[in-house]
Amino acid sequence: MGGRVADVTSRDRAATDRTRFDEWARYARESGEVPALPAATVVVLRDNDEGLQTLMLRKNSKIAFGGMWVFPGGRVDDEDWAGVDDDVGAARVAAVREAREEANLVVDPDALILMAHWIPPSIAPKRFATWFFAARAGTEQVRIDDGEIVDMEWMTPTNCLQRHHQGEIELVPPTWVTLHTISTFDNVDTALAELDARPPRHHATRASKTDRGLVVMWQGDVGFESGDTELEGPRHRLEMLDDGYHYLDSGAV
Repeated sequence: MGGRVADVTSRDRAATDRTRFDEWARYARESGEVPALPAATVVVLRDNDEGLQTLMLRKNSKIAFGGMWVFPGGRVDDEDWAGVDDDVGAARVAAVREAREEANLVVDPDALILMAHWIPPSIAPKRFATWFFAARAGTEQVRIDDGEIVDMEWMTPTNCLQRHHQGEIELVPPTWVTLHTISTFDNVDTALAELDARPPRHHATRASKTDRGLVVMWQGDVGFESGDTELEGPRHRLEMLDDGYHYLDSGAV
């Protein structure tokens, strides 16, 4: 996603990403590394005349990830551990609870398909180690609380990515990559079957600032350990450049 044609909004987006990185780096120098808290997110999918759609929610600007468009989700609370004995089990309970609280959606925890696990870079001031699940939408009408969540919209993944490219909405890299992944599926049945057949991927994250823009690398990328984005070798990264975002994945694990 994100063609190689530069435009003002893409350059503005890249500038915002670089500024955010500088702020994070300064915060990390002053405050040290922030521990990552367990969290869960559910990618809710439905079929529509436009094609496969996913529910996107806009966070209140005054809370964590304020103003960002995200999937339903949040941190794992103590109560989510009742009756379960592992991190993924607690995350399933949290995903179900957050879908209900944020969007009035009823999700079966046993039907959740584990997609990935994301850990932000150590310099991030707010860090959530988040389990990403996928699920089919039920028949409930989406209702947001107008508190933590201030807006909602069903979007096709491609449309969501295009709106981000044009500067209309903000997305964090795990959301962007997840949308890129599900944009390849035509319908919910195919998406859930394909995602269930794939092993979930673990994404420990490192961000590096370059002359061309910000590069976010995940474990397995040749530059992950050193932070050197120019090394030759396997790629698993998101390049956040002036001409848009570019996802490179050579199958690094």
